[in-house]
Amino acid sequence: MALTLAGLAAERPLGLRVLTGDDLLNRPIGWVHPTELTDPQAFLEGGELLLTTGLALDEGTAPAYVRRLVAAGVAGLGFGVGLSHEHVPRALVTTAAEVGLPVLEVPRKTPFIAITRAVSRAVAADEYATTVRIGRAQQELTRTAVGKGGPAGVLRKLAKLIDGWVLLFDRTTVTEAAPASARAYGVSLREELERLRTGTRAFSLDGQEVALQTLDTSARRVLAVGTAEPLDTAGRHIVNTAVSVLSLALEQDRAQAAARQALRTGLVELLAGGQAELALRVLIASGGEPPEAPWSVLVFLGPPAARRKLLGAMEGESFAARSGSSVVAFGPASVVEPAAEAALRIGGLHGGVAGPVAPGDFATGLQQAELAARAAEAEGKILVSAAEHTGRGLLSLIDPVVAQAFAGGLLAPLRRHDETGRGDLVESLRCWLEHHGHWDTAAARLGVHRHTLRNRITKAQELLGRDLDSPGVRAELWVALQT
Repeated sequence: MALTLAGLAAERPLGLRVLTGDDLLNRPIGWVHPTELTDPQAFLEGGELLLTTGLALDEGTAPAYVRRLVAAGVAGLGFGVGLSHEHVPRALVTTAAEVGLPVLEVPRKTPFIAITRAVSRAVAADEYATTVRIGRAQQELTRTAVGKGGPAGVLRKLAKLIDGWVLLFDRTTVTEAAPASARAYGVSLREELERLRTGTRAFSLDGQEVALQTLDTSARRVLAVGTAEPLDTAGRHIVNTAVSVLSLALEQDRAQAAARQALRTGLVELLAGGQAELALRVLIASGGEPPEAPWSVLVFLGPPAARRKLLGAMEGESFAARSGSSVVAFGPASVVEPAAEAALRIGGLHGGVAGPVAPGDFATGLQQAELAARAAEAEGKILVSAAEHTGRGLLSLIDPVVAQAFAGGLLAPLRRHDETGRGDLVESLRCWLEHHGHWDTAAARLGVHRHTLRNRITKAQELLGRDLDSPGVRAELWVALQT
């Protein structure tokens, strides 16, 4: 901690006496500058303790001199007595008290060099303490990053080192917080995060000093640091170190996650290719543990962003991997419910589940789950089981998109005719096929004369260009009418 005016005045061998500014003695002393110039502003940076014997000062010039020192931002004035002046000029003391400039009386026996040495020792000690603090913090952060703590551990360590709070964002979403209560600041920082592109941004929030720092060039990851007071030199160095180790740790995590996903995708491909034994050996050799068989197999369809979130949500809960444009997961039956809950929470996902199946039958389970997932997507459901899907008959085996396109093309002539209001050909054909071509029964159900129905079916046959006496044609039309 820097030496303050109070600390300097407390050094009894110097014999300093405080004349003004008792309530301002907490000011740190940046350096000491002795001068007899009446206007030393050009040679000052601010924060100095100025020493003078008042050689060129008197009661008339002292007030303006004091105001010039205040304008220059000096920390205080040390006035040596017993040489040019027996006492500090009264006008100087009065003006200093008015404008808020601490004045220390330096006795004749105390040379200015003694004050300079005292401040120099304190500055050197402060710089050494800062260096030690930075070094120790760098070691602690590095050990945490390469150890088991990972990014979350680095955040907790950083929060303690700066006596503040720390948040890690992925875009505007808080992914880690230290302490946990700091998550409450996430919403308040969203507007500032949206303004940040790359680099740093500093501002005040609820009386606290906050700094945002991007961790990569894409600005996806952002570190937010909040403290009650502005960070000192050591604090800024510590935060910079944390930014460096976090960037490395996150990049390492990203690379490891990509490798894990690639491995899992390869294992799914082996299982789907009927090589279950090889897939399980590779999983064990890579440090993984195969889920307990038999397995429930899940397939989820949805937008890429939703699929990425689902993979993250299922991490550690079950074996999950990317497979083409879907997410495939498998494990004991207990994995189905949490997977469905995660998909519902994320939104935009539709899944199918099959099983239980033995590892050797994974390919069959995967196909069934894929068909059920397409059915769930077509029906807007979160999850459809293969058993439920296959229980619907032949139509369940047809891709819903393909089926709709087929039906739309096949029935288009009839629908265009019906739009003219000259007959209800689509509904008449549906009812006639439903009653296996029985004219009287179908006509009665439609509430029309059987001759009217015959005319409609004849017209439908002409428009379709198909022979309605053919069983194959009737089957195609029936499928199209059910879609």
